[in-house]
Amino acid sequence: MCEENKRHNSFEKIYDVVRQIPRGNVATYGQVAALAGNRHWARVVGYALHVNPDPETIPCYRVVNRLGEVSAAFAFGGGNRQIELLEADGIPCQDGVVDLKKYQWSRRALEELETM
Repeated sequence: MCEENKRHNSFEKIYDVVRQIPRGNVATYGQVAALAGNRHWARVVGYALHVNPDPETIPCYRVVNRLGEVSAAFAFGGGNRQIELLEADGIPCQDGVVDLKKYQWSRRALEELETM
C-alpha cells in the first residue's frame, strides 16, 4: 500500500472516532489514537485534525491534549475559537483548560449503556 493510501486510511479511522465524541465531552489526542487502532498515533491525530475536510461533521474542537488544554494552533480559528465551540457545547474552559475528570468522554461507559 502506498504511503498516501496508508495516511488516508489512518485519517479516516481517526475521523470515525472523532465523529463519535458526544456533545458535552472531549477526548485527548492519545485517546483518539488508541480508539483508532494505534496508541502511538497521537501526533497523527493532530495532523489529521489540522486538515479536517469536514469540520461540521467531524468535531475536531472536542479533542484536547492530555492535560485538557486546547490547541493554540487550532486550524479553524485558533485556540479562542476552540474555546468558544467547547463552551457552546457546555464545556467550560478555565484559562483554556478542560476539566478532564468531568468532561472526558468514556466510550466504554457509552458501550455499557448501549448493552443495557
